[in-house]
Amino acid sequence: MSLSRQFAAFVADLTYEALPDAVIDRAKGVTLQALSSALVAHDMPASRQALALMREEEAGGGGAATVLCHGAKLTKAGAAFVNAETIFAGGKWDTFRMLTHPGTAILPAALAAVETSGASGKAFLTGIAAGYEVMERMASEFIPSVMARGFHAGPVFVIFGAAVAAAKIQGFDAGRVHDAIAQCVNLASGNLEGIRSGGRSLREGGAVRNALLAVALAKHGTPGGETVLEGEAGFYHAYAGNSHGELRYSFTGKNRADITAIAEGLGRDWMFLETLYRIYSTAGYNIAHVDVTAKLCEEHGITYEQIDRIEAVVNWMETEYPSPAFPIPSRGVGGAPEVGSTPYFTAYGAATRGFPMLRQATPGPGESDPPEVLDLMRRVTLIPSVGRTLFGPRITIFTKDGRSYTREGTGREFIWDFEEEARRIRPITPGIAIGEAQFDRLIDSCRRLDTLDRAAATLIGLTIPA
Repeated sequence: MSLSRQFAAFVADLTYEALPDAVIDRAKGVTLQALSSALVAHDMPASRQALALMREEEAGGGGAATVLCHGAKLTKAGAAFVNAETIFAGGKWDTFRMLTHPGTAILPAALAAVETSGASGKAFLTGIAAGYEVMERMASEFIPSVMARGFHAGPVFVIFGAAVAAAKIQGFDAGRVHDAIAQCVNLASGNLEGIRSGGRSLREGGAVRNALLAVALAKHGTPGGETVLEGEAGFYHAYAGNSHGELRYSFTGKNRADITAIAEGLGRDWMFLETLYRIYSTAGYNIAHVDVTAKLCEEHGITYEQIDRIEAVVNWMETEYPSPAFPIPSRGVGGAPEVGSTPYFTAYGAATRGFPMLRQATPGPGESDPPEVLDLMRRVTLIPSVGRTLFGPRITIFTKDGRSYTREGTGREFIWDFEEEARRIRPITPGIAIGEAQFDRLIDSCRRLDTLDRAAATLIGLTIPA
């Protein structure tokens, strides 16, 4: 079978009962993460703009789906777009392989599908698991090569996960799932030049609208081609540069991936479990610098006054954002450290042993940084390494008395279970749209998702202020 047919068979046959406990737990966790991000962004300019845009665009349209934190009714695609933009604005994303953020599109698509179909929490969780698994298997080895061609891998790949989740929740058979995947090839998009030249790119919000269009086309019988992913003129040829698995760049230094192996072990080996949480509102690799440095200081009682300098050995791709082919100099090793750079977050971990949960990557109106952070970031050196794991820096602190202390990140510090996610996300409570008691009910509803008969009414309703 073609790759898209293998995915379609897996998705159509997948049942809640076949999901491992760890997969169910992760699906609950990414749901809480995405809803929490929306709550943080409930009144941010980007969220208000997205809602105003869709209200104008869909004037006179139907009200089939609900906008998170607001309650406004829009079409399925309109609500999913606003919800994706709101989750994105909140900065509390999940992350896969540094450069994709599945939940910003998969969750809005799944919410629209479960609301309009009246599906249960078990159906919702099954759709989430299917969407993440297909999207992440498609993306895993190819993200750097796709970025090197000027595409943004996030929306390019996440459209597939969003479409699969919605199709599964709506009960599509294997043929229609295949057609939805095939239509995503026609609708995938995302480009890097906007963010490199001072603009704001349309990303996951556009991807989820297109995903729901692909699902609608499949539902109404529009056929898809048989080899749209791996064929000579297919998805991988167009977006990665070839259909033979040759890689221009990779996270590990390998120059080839086996496209035929992408679907191996479906339903047995869950790549979804590699999804991690971006708990602070900054690039995922910066999160590791905050926490690894903070823990190193805690272990040895190191204070800001004692620190002479810090060295951080990191995966080389983390210093070439968004791609070695199109790097942004301020993100790399050549420019002077500045607010929002990786040395800035390393300094935050050392000087304050954390980072504010409700802060964006740079100070907003009325916010400022501790002078210790601004001083120390100028004494942080990044050392790129091909051999380092993603999000796993090796931090060495050199103190003024001539000693040095080192801690190795593993890259898995931000992969945790639902209860740890609930604990780590609670500090956002003072800055969200709902009160503490209602947020507690939302957390508990995510915890008990598999017991809910109508998942959407509970999940969406609890994001709207009472």
